[in-house]
Amino acid sequence: MSLTKEIKDKKVNFEFNKDFINLFSKKIKENDTNFLNRTLKELHPSDSADIIENLIPENRSKLIELEGFSLEPEIFIELNESIQTEIFITLSIESIANILRHLESDNALKILENLDEKKKNIVLDKLPPKNRFLLEEGLSYPEDSAARIMQREFAAIPSNWSVGQTIDYLREHKDLPQDFLEIFIVDSNFKPIGTVSSSKVLRAPRETKMDLIMNETQVLIPVNMDKEEVGHIFENYNLFSAGVVDKNNKLVGMITGDDVFTVLKEEAQEDVLRLAGVGDEEITDTIFQKTKRRFSWLLLNLFTALLATWVISKFGASIEQMVALAFLMPIVASMGGNAGMQTLAITIRALATKELSSGNLGKIVSKEFFIGILNGIIFAIITGTIVQIWFKEINLSFLIAVSMVLNMIVAGLFGILVPVALKKINIDPAIASSVFVTTITDVIGFLSFLGLGSYFFYG
Repeated sequence: MSLTKEIKDKKVNFEFNKDFINLFSKKIKENDTNFLNRTLKELHPSDSADIIENLIPENRSKLIELEGFSLEPEIFIELNESIQTEIFITLSIESIANILRHLESDNALKILENLDEKKKNIVLDKLPPKNRFLLEEGLSYPEDSAARIMQREFAAIPSNWSVGQTIDYLREHKDLPQDFLEIFIVDSNFKPIGTVSSSKVLRAPRETKMDLIMNETQVLIPVNMDKEEVGHIFENYNLFSAGVVDKNNKLVGMITGDDVFTVLKEEAQEDVLRLAGVGDEEITDTIFQKTKRRFSWLLLNLFTALLATWVISKFGASIEQMVALAFLMPIVASMGGNAGMQTLAITIRALATKELSSGNLGKIVSKEFFIGILNGIIFAIITGTIVQIWFKEINLSFLIAVSMVLNMIVAGLFGILVPVALKKINIDPAIASSVFVTTITDVIGFLSFLGLGSYFFYG
């Protein structure tokens, strides 16, 4: 039985089971570098990274320090950032530089970004001049720009070359990327004028000129374009790759689909985490780090809860005289809060995918208004009927029905208006929207319910 078969037998739903991790940890303690190197080599780099991430920190450090153990660059880039940072402490400067030398520029740049400034400069000094120049140039661009995710290795040839010349060049030139689907055709100023798929080159006669088989329609990405916008362009045009141009429209790099997929995945995860108020939290973060990340969000929620409590306190006399009001308050608040979060989630997604714009904002707001009315009426009837059966008090049933309609309308409107307003003032709506929407629906819910209650019963 091969090692690969043995490893697959130890996997369940593509996740290594506890027994295999224990075996791997045991081999680390026994300094069995042959087993460790052979195991990781026979796995996909992503699976190898999973094994390393699932080790306890003590065994992970010991693994990296083992004499004869080599951490392949392809494995290193698959590790999450917190584990990379942890391993940086153990790795020597020369080892980090060696990893960067064997990676394409976009992957090398991702690793370099995670180093502190002092270590970053020392590592750069250890690299060959060409590598160092490319990475320093990449670091000079904004963190979320297209230049940070592009690779500077790409295939570009003059338009007057033949297919035969192009094939010979692709075979002999060593600085090309390992995998590419498109060949860029450039003019004498290195400005892209078209692309040719590698499959078309292989099928065309050797004497055919490249400009005769090139596709002049191409999507070019400016170096300073936000990487999230790059993701939308790839999605809209179903791109596998795209050229990146500088301010002079000269070809400086290439972005591939796998890089964009990573960006979109990171953005989606980031938005989910931000909506929950946990920022960039990783499962491998320490207790102190996790507590620190969550503190500010929970503190803000505390103040908003106090605001809602203050509103309730203004109707203390009404609640004392009609205890049923206290029983029913959570219904109005929770329904409004949930309705608001539904609208908010849809709005955040629409903003992220550029489906919501100033052109259709009015139409979308109107739609949410009528959805709020419709949901409000439906749940007003349901809730009012339940309250009537429960308390047999028609005024109380009418009160909660009216409050339900009002709060559902408010929830729908502010679920869309809050994130749009935050976007207008350049605040990420995924970070701050939920707490504002929840507070508004709570306050309006309590004001309408208790205010109307005071009027109906004690006005």
